[in-house]
Amino acid sequence: MSAGAAPSARLATDAGQSRLEKRFADLKAAGRAGLVTYLTAGDPDYATSLEVLQGLPAAGADVIEIGMPFSDPMADGPAIQAASLRALRAGMTLGKTLDLVAAFRETDPETPVVLMGYYNPIYAMGNEVFLRRAVEAGVDGLIVVDLPPEEDGELCRPARAAGLHWIRLATPTTDDRRLPRVLAEVSGFLYYVSVMGITGTKSATRDQVAEAVGRLRHHTDVPIAVGFGIKTPEAVREVGAVADAAVVGSALVERIRVNLDEAGRATPALKDDVLGFVRELAGGLQA
Repeated sequence: MSAGAAPSARLATDAGQSRLEKRFADLKAAGRAGLVTYLTAGDPDYATSLEVLQGLPAAGADVIEIGMPFSDPMADGPAIQAASLRALRAGMTLGKTLDLVAAFRETDPETPVVLMGYYNPIYAMGNEVFLRRAVEAGVDGLIVVDLPPEEDGELCRPARAAGLHWIRLATPTTDDRRLPRVLAEVSGFLYYVSVMGITGTKSATRDQVAEAVGRLRHHTDVPIAVGFGIKTPEAVREVGAVADAAVVGSALVERIRVNLDEAGRATPALKDDVLGFVRELAGGLQA
């Protein structure tokens, strides 16, 4: 653990809130939705990834999702699959992902950080070791795509006992009978996947998102973030008009790809281009 890293994922504020709870409360008080940005840890290399992460809050990111690289990201589209492979080729591991969060915390004790990915790397590290290291690094919450509610005893409940938020995915096919099971252990926020399929391929209309968010609000008071297929400031603004946050992932990861040279190394323009795009997206929420 780095000297400046936060000692707990549920770092208490003056109101006794976690970072995620405080951030969404502050957004509500400000009368606007939040911007959740996703990047794959270690893409295209550790140093560049850390530089971009450190610049995200000032560029307008309210919550940061960090993808845990995995060789078989089955729910992710081509952009994030390629990002995972780039990171793995550069030597990224789950342990280094946690180191990345700890390094980020040395300069930013406030911005919520959520790890998103698959269970295999966590299982390989060992659940107890992973949870301890995640809390020490300053992680605030987890999204583990391939662990359904029926497996909550495996990692969800131990994670919540350790002070980590457990963020679940809901989809257009999550009906009213299934929702109570999905929502039973959710905290931090609910991630609504607005379209069926893999990430970064299709987009839902504002009316579809509004109808879905309205239905979900009948079942939970947890903030609702909407993702999948959100690529422009206009799309961010439309989602922000009906949800508590908009999630942008594939479009950001693609900005990294187009700023790589022929050998797959970061060009000098990469950081500024990615962070400039985040400013544009955040501007959609300010408009």
